[in-house]
Amino acid sequence: MGQPRKALRTTTVGAVSATLVAGAAFGLAPAAQAAPAAAPRAAAGSADVRFVDIPGDGGTILKANVFTPKGAKAGGKYPAIVLPTSWAMPQIEYVAQAQKLANSGYVVVSYNSRGFWQSGGEIETGGPEDIADASKVIDWTLENTPADPGKIGMGGVSYGAGISLLAAGHDKRIKAVAALSGWGDLIDSIYSGRTQHQQAAGLLGGAGVLTGRPSPELRQTLKDFLGSNLDKEDEMIAWGAKRSPATYIDRINENGAAVMLGNAWGDTIFPPNQYAEFYERLTGPKRLEFRPGDHATSELTGLLGLPNDTWTSTQRWFDRYLKGEKNGVDTEQPVRIKSRSTGDYEGYPDWKSVGATQKKIDLAGSTTIRANVDSGANGGTVLLSNALDQFLKTPPVASMPLLPRRYAGVWQSEKYDRAQRVRGTAKLHTTLTSTKESGTLVAYLYDVGPLGLGKLVSNAPYTFHGKTPGRPFGVDLELFSTAYDVPAGHRLALVVDTVDPLYIEHNPSGAQLTFSSPASDPSYVSVPLREK
Repeated sequence: MGQPRKALRTTTVGAVSATLVAGAAFGLAPAAQAAPAAAPRAAAGSADVRFVDIPGDGGTILKANVFTPKGAKAGGKYPAIVLPTSWAMPQIEYVAQAQKLANSGYVVVSYNSRGFWQSGGEIETGGPEDIADASKVIDWTLENTPADPGKIGMGGVSYGAGISLLAAGHDKRIKAVAALSGWGDLIDSIYSGRTQHQQAAGLLGGAGVLTGRPSPELRQTLKDFLGSNLDKEDEMIAWGAKRSPATYIDRINENGAAVMLGNAWGDTIFPPNQYAEFYERLTGPKRLEFRPGDHATSELTGLLGLPNDTWTSTQRWFDRYLKGEKNGVDTEQPVRIKSRSTGDYEGYPDWKSVGATQKKIDLAGSTTIRANVDSGANGGTVLLSNALDQFLKTPPVASMPLLPRRYAGVWQSEKYDRAQRVRGTAKLHTTLTSTKESGTLVAYLYDVGPLGLGKLVSNAPYTFHGKTPGRPFGVDLELFSTAYDVPAGHRLALVVDTVDPLYIEHNPSGAQLTFSSPASDPSYVSVPLREK
């Protein structure tokens, strides 16, 4: 695939940033790739900006922009921040935030990740070339800007977050990282429950083709992944492990970078569970923030230069660990979450303290459902549904009385006499018997009102292979973490069916799944609650 075409020239920060926001929010390629000469000029008295070519790994040219404090001297020593762009986004993605950071005394170098837009090379999906590129950009920054070699930070959104975490495990010069809407474990992100996250993977693959040049390895991996090629499963898992910061957690801890992680509860590309698990394994200075929304939507207004909590936290993090400012970020509760229902922030000393109280809903009896038919219970649409929940508080819904019991299992709690504040990770435990050796189920937790209308609280898929038909086996499934308040007078309901457009299902024609609750091993869903 050749270089993407040069796009329409824009003349205002607002127009450029609006394009970026729309692209990130809805998974579309930005409508315009601004050439360096067409980029918005810095306002009088603000940071200086220039556009440069930086030689990356193997000499591959990376298109970049450099913001420096106004009037900075060549011999000055300023903390520096390197920002790799998000997947499919052009080099001007961080213009507004880079200018803000430079105005406050940082050198900021933002570069277009290899394989995208006008940068050279092919898309390697956080592979060794991308990690080496990050170090090459740091080399260039130290040689060509007034950056302090002892005060280097990295950060970014989505793909930029992942590359920053990977680089922190390979380059000891990185002292602080702000990884927003990224991943700790790539496999656990798009292959959780051994189920392909179809819409997420398809979106990433399509955006890569539209805005860049996927490597042959990436093309083949996506083909095998979306084609459910189980013969290549071990290879695909090894490919993902090489690109997962969790694989290098010991190196990250040894190198000692201060790591801030930010994500959305409804991230349909990089779900919150894997970020929380990665956070718990970090041993250095760390912070974890979860907010309502979907992939990268909680950072979007910051790309416009508008007030934004995530970017405010990001600058505070860098101010503390690059500038050494005593701003209190290191003395606050390190786990900070925002409820989907109230919009209030809550602080916790660690992740396990979120939803420390567990309340079980018994899944009594035996229920058999037929596969291959969508019951109407769904996790929504990638990027769109959880963004609507973020801005309008309208999650996906399903009517419990109308769900066809032939294709969906439904269990409901008692009616609660007071609000139930769900916090953290709900867990399903059940005994499953299938008429086929392979199959897929999707579990949903709903907030059910007096009329039986359920609002989606969480969901997760589960796939099995190689089971003996007719022989029961245990299933343990973590639903995606969340923070949601169930009003008094409502119930919680667990729904299980076999088809969801978000995921690839592996149910052979005519398959039936039976969920049972033997006395020796009762079935339940454990719901994490905040009591105080």
